[in-house]
Amino acid sequence: MEHVSLGGLDVSRIGLGCMGMSAFYTGANTDDSESIRTIHRALDLGVTFLDTAEVYGPFTNEELVGRALAKRRDEVVLATKFGVMTHTPNGPRSGVDSSPQNVRAAVEGSLKRLGTDRIDLFYQHRVDPDTPIEDTVGALAELVREGKIRHIGLSEAAPETIRRAHAVHPVAALQTEYSLWTRDPEAEILPLLRELGIGFVPYSPLGRGFLTGQIRSREQLADDDFRKSNPRFSDENFDRNLRLVDEVETVAREVGATPAQTALAWLLAQGDFIAPIPGTKRVSRVEENAAADAVRLTPEQIRRLGSLTAPAGDRYSDMSPLNR
Repeated sequence: MEHVSLGGLDVSRIGLGCMGMSAFYTGANTDDSESIRTIHRALDLGVTFLDTAEVYGPFTNEELVGRALAKRRDEVVLATKFGVMTHTPNGPRSGVDSSPQNVRAAVEGSLKRLGTDRIDLFYQHRVDPDTPIEDTVGALAELVREGKIRHIGLSEAAPETIRRAHAVHPVAALQTEYSLWTRDPEAEILPLLRELGIGFVPYSPLGRGFLTGQIRSREQLADDDFRKSNPRFSDENFDRNLRLVDEVETVAREVGATPAQTALAWLLAQGDFIAPIPGTKRVSRVEENAAADAVRLTPEQIRRLGSLTAPAGDRYSDMSPLNR
């Protein structure tokens, strides 16, 4: 597995998103033992970059990752996220909160659940419109000095917010949705990250599973699956968006790879500061995704994939918390 630098943080260029092991996608009856086997298999394959968040569950995903890493913590760069839960005297509740006191409460909880003494990359999950980014990053910088976190990250932040944050303390990485069907970062975000030396971590790099070619009908999704309410998976847009998948499959056949591997290979070709985190809870899928590291697309194939028609529908039903 090749490695890349995220603002000075060395990681495998394909990571593992752990969210779906505990929350949001098809299969409410999660199998923690299979998820732990998946994490261990990822490490064996050279994946060194794991991503979770306090809100996944909430809390249960961090606990799961902590159990999986109990004897292998030093093999990984461990990333988690805060900021979409607020910690009150009466307990945690949903709510965007990146106040300095909430930052500290969040990190203490994540450290405990993950069973570790430091978090390698601590992201603000969503920008808090009620707390200046300078105050949030100032609190994170204190945690860096204390050794509780090693690097600071942002997620779904707008260019000006990134600049302001980076001026307070170096930001190692930005995490934002990016894939063949979400190209928004290309206009402003990617050039800015190159300028500032910040790494980029695309989440949902397989279009929430759509680009794998394995989802051919909405009926394959459970009623409580987050994607059932996602505009791109709606009755109106689903079949239209399958045409994009068909084009990915065509290139995949040419290179002798799966659609998922082809989509990841295209993403890796966009820069040497990019480390996508495809999510899965199955050993077979993590083996497939990790093998994308060896897939090489020709310049013509990269161009063809890059010229695909944008998907129908917004990427969230409510876009307001994004790009602040």
